[in-house]
Amino acid sequence: MDVVGDRWSILLLREAYYGTRRFDEFQYYLGVAPNILSARLKKFVELGMMTRLPLPEHSGRYEYVLTRKGRDFFPTYLALKKWGDDWLAEPAGPQVVFRDRSSGRPIEYPIPLSAQGKPLQLEDIRIVPGSGAVPFNRKRFGGQPTRDAAATPKQARQNLRKSPSRTKK
Repeated sequence: MDVVGDRWSILLLREAYYGTRRFDEFQYYLGVAPNILSARLKKFVELGMMTRLPLPEHSGRYEYVLTRKGRDFFPTYLALKKWGDDWLAEPAGPQVVFRDRSSGRPIEYPIPLSAQGKPLQLEDIRIVPGSGAVPFNRKRFGGQPTRDAAATPKQARQNLRKSPSRTKK
């Protein structure tokens, strides 16, 4: 929620996914006050979701480019967009549709599937503590944490925590 827990943050990411890179373009398309936009862009740079690159043709001006971390949020954005399109779009349909560049076909939103390949419903899911669970959540969700397969971002966070330069002496 610290990353996208407000309206402007998710809209700013939407614009970045649409290809917007410059401060004035973000401001134009979003209609956001410059101080709010500046704060959100700074936050995304600090969080590693975007990087700020100087514009060669304008000294002192920058463009904001999605990093791998920012690009990896795209499926989450698509899931939010699908929900909005299904439940909130006007009768005429959604404002924007995503299509595959090579085939021109609409993007199919994946349905979560069980290990047997059947669509999952909320009732089909069991919540268990993860390997990083704090004691409160271990107790709440059933004792010992599961040993999840470590994903690359999790490994990076763990390695960062274990780094000698990050430990207090």
